[in-house]
Amino acid sequence: MIWRLTILAVACLPVLGEAGAPYLKRDTRTVTFSRSVMDAQPSYSRRKRDAWSAKSNFIACKTPLSIREQTVLESNTYETGFHGDDGSTFTLTWVGDGTGVILVLSTVSAQLDSFYEGGSTRLYRSADYGKSFHDISHAINNSFIRKDFGIGVGPGNSQQVILTAELPSTKTPGGVIFTSVDSGVTFKSVQLPFHPAQLVSFHHQNPLYLLVISTDSSLWLSQDFGNKWSKIHEGVYYFTWGRGITLFLSYSLEGTAEADKRGELLLRRTQDLGRTFTTIAQNIFTFGYIGRFLFTSVMEKQGSPRVIYVSSDQGDHFSKALLPSATTEQFYSVLDGDEDMIFMHVDSPGDQSYFGTVYTSDDRGILYSKSLERHLFGGESKSDFTNVTSLRGVYLTNILKEDERICSVISFNKGGEWRSIKKPNNVECGGSTKRCYLHIHGEHSHYSGISPMLPLSSPSAIGLVIAHGSVGESISASRPDVYVSSDGGYNWMCALRGPHHYSILDSGGLIVAVEAHRDGQVQSIKFSTDEGQCWKTYNFTQQPIFFAGLASEPGSKAMNISVFGYRPDDDAQPMWVAVTIDFEQLVTRECDEQDYVEWLAHSDEDGAFETDGCVLGYKEKFRRLKKLSVCRNGWDYVVSKQQSPCPCSREDYMCDYGYYRHENSSECVKQPDLPDKTLELCLNGEMKELQTAGYGTRRLMFFCLTFSYLCTPTTAQLTIMSCLHYVQDIVYYTDVD
Repeated sequence: MIWRLTILAVACLPVLGEAGAPYLKRDTRTVTFSRSVMDAQPSYSRRKRDAWSAKSNFIACKTPLSIREQTVLESNTYETGFHGDDGSTFTLTWVGDGTGVILVLSTVSAQLDSFYEGGSTRLYRSADYGKSFHDISHAINNSFIRKDFGIGVGPGNSQQVILTAELPSTKTPGGVIFTSVDSGVTFKSVQLPFHPAQLVSFHHQNPLYLLVISTDSSLWLSQDFGNKWSKIHEGVYYFTWGRGITLFLSYSLEGTAEADKRGELLLRRTQDLGRTFTTIAQNIFTFGYIGRFLFTSVMEKQGSPRVIYVSSDQGDHFSKALLPSATTEQFYSVLDGDEDMIFMHVDSPGDQSYFGTVYTSDDRGILYSKSLERHLFGGESKSDFTNVTSLRGVYLTNILKEDERICSVISFNKGGEWRSIKKPNNVECGGSTKRCYLHIHGEHSHYSGISPMLPLSSPSAIGLVIAHGSVGESISASRPDVYVSSDGGYNWMCALRGPHHYSILDSGGLIVAVEAHRDGQVQSIKFSTDEGQCWKTYNFTQQPIFFAGLASEPGSKAMNISVFGYRPDDDAQPMWVAVTIDFEQLVTRECDEQDYVEWLAHSDEDGAFETDGCVLGYKEKFRRLKKLSVCRNGWDYVVSKQQSPCPCSREDYMCDYGYYRHENSSECVKQPDLPDKTLELCLNGEMKELQTAGYGTRRLMFFCLTFSYLCTPTTAQLTIMSCLHYVQDIVYYTDVD
């Protein structure tokens, strides 16, 4: 059964970031579980059809539990039943890193007026990674807390928590928040002079600084963790912190309706916490900030298509990005980025095209090279673009073929080159399949109910990637299987049949998974200590529960996993249940030097010695756990790596503006629509000539020069010269720096 794109009638907005909102990183500290009708089929249930061919040679490796393992796990399994809780949604938030503190907010799905007739909001706290929970609703006077943005925690280990109360804005002059500075042990009630319209936002470094937009579009600031508030601006659409205490916001003049849809917003900046403001851009639709780049989507002339302007100096100067313009039916989307470069998706022309082109920037965010064509961006505003955080430079995504088949591609050098994903050795495609590859399910599959989880990786688990997928010529709509890669996506193996929920523990030393049953009920968990090669199954409860979600502390260092769900209580009403399993007593031996091995990332056994493992100008050698070592990395485990410069290859160069790489090719070829003339580039308000000839140097030279300090002066010079080896066709600026 081949999966083709399902067309949905959803309009895409002109945005930076996810279609519909400016670019935002996911909050890994908070997860929400919802309870549906217990006899209803889960969202991922589809018409049953086996995706495996009869010739498949995959046999899952299963190892039975020993008597000792069974006894240890039973002694370290903790079940909590939330009796009498009628909440339909559980919002779970981790407070701090390595503290073991969890706050769970239980809310009901009902109109505000009905809250007081039936239903309640409850707040629970655990200080032992979910082994036990205590009802602390009295600490907030049993107040009703907002379901949509009711709970927020401060950065790092600040121990600061904010709860936003649910109050009718027409009946009260201002809202109420509850603040805590001791991880939820105690709370303080604060009366606000306004009603919040969103979650209270913490400063990324100083948790005393809070910002929030009110229901009348005013921006309010607190500099003492919510005790006192001051209005610093009106008519605000969106805001974000920049470097230090720099704050950016977009706003419209008073009384201007839908100014964002017409491109009539102003972009302002304050560097003194709202005492003074400077207007730094006009006629914008939206803006975003990532790494050190500030982006604006601008209409240069009334009725003209939108273009992107970029600043790398906090808005002092803007330069027009060399990207195609976007009409009102199109949008821009920042897919990912850092201090060095960004990935930008530009929607293709045409009504509901559902695909576009991915561009990669130079280190100034101005020059863009075409990286990937026909990039899938579904009508439901979901992109499958995924950063594999366990290995530098690796990205996964899906493309939409002209016949509407969806296929997966991977890049190992930050979008410089994309290739199909190698088929795992332990599975086979059907006999009639001509091109057999692995295809990974992403956001589009998750939204469509095919895959219960997105691809998973962690910076602390080097090289490890877990994802749902299928093998063939394109993605299949049948039930996916779980695939695991131990080398950042170069090689994969099929690990588990059928869809699962999974989590990485102990920095990759332990993987856990719960099968996604069609009826939604679970009672067992699978775990692996060898990166998914073999699995053991443990029944954590005698009475199955309807699965709602897995929860483990962000950072992948903990050895506790909580399974949340619900089952009938004594009165036949659904009762929330949390089962926490502590694997720390099962894997008791601390790892020593003999348990680790030196591993060269991006290496190929058949590759040349000089370039083996060389990506973007340098190599990385990691100290990582052996697959067969059953031991505990522990909380103190820190990723150890050595970096060394190396000769650059053609693949390390970004293509020049107007050039791009075909899939599975390292050659930069000219875009068919590129004019045969010198282009003009606006830099800081001055027009410069840009000559294009194939391969650019700025991105490459940045990496080579950055890591030349690792060498002696002679070696550094040779490294830079090796980078220049391919610079025969280069891009020249009249103001080369």
